Amino acid sequence: MIDALAISHLCVGYGHVGVLEDVSLSVRQGAITALLGSNGAGKTTLLKAVSGLLKPAGGSITFLGDDITAAHPNRIVRAGLTQVPEGRGLFRQQSVRANLDLGLYGCGLSKREERERLDQVLGLFPVLAERINSVAGVLSGGQQQMLAIGQALMSSPKLLMLDEPSLGLAPVIVTQVMDTLVRLRSEGTTILLVEQMVERALEIADYAYVLQSGRVMGHGTPGELAGGELIRAAYLGSATARTHEHAGGAAAAIS
Repeated sequence: MIDALAISHLCVGYGHVGVLEDVSLSVRQGAITALLGSNGAGKTTLLKAVSGLLKPAGGSITFLGDDITAAHPNRIVRAGLTQVPEGRGLFRQQSVRANLDLGLYGCGLSKREERERLDQVLGLFPVLAERINSVAGVLSGGQQQMLAIGQALMSSPKLLMLDEPSLGLAPVIVTQVMDTLVRLRSEGTTILLVEQMVERALEIADYAYVLQSGRVMGHGTPGELAGGELIRAAYLGSATARTHEHAGGAAAAIS
């Protein structure tokens, strides 16, 4: 399978403080790839670097064969890579329709194409059609998350990155969000998913990477990782973790 995103030996920090060190991973086209790890592991920093919001100190980022390591965020979005940030990033005083329209910024579509995009998103999230004129700030947490995903989908991204989409949501809404991601994958959207709910992420992911303290500890299929020492070490800091070993026994840590 072709890689939509390839990250090689990436180093990123804030000022003189390093956060990511020598991180390498890939996201296969048409797949859901999960990025797992505890708070502070560097997951959000990685997404910001891919989105162009942080400039790497070293390494490279390639998207669909093009080097985007130093690209401006606008160019990255136009290339087909969109992020749904943690906290959703909505304009809470604007209507649902206005927030969706913001997702079209820079796309250069005709009015007919814009309407088609809107219809596609509203078809995916019928509740947004019912609340199209409502102010985003009065929506429930789950509806706001759907709106944030819908806003990102308005640009018809080739790769959709999501940062903690289940944060603060009731279990039934988390299920709806995860089901939506599975549907998007079936329709051809490639997804990079940062998620604290490990079990839910592994239920839908095709492949996963585990970050700890800014490094990739290991990677594998959900079956290889689920319930393994690698996951426990990443979230509990187990001293017995074997960071050189793939959860399925094959080789794992990237250095």
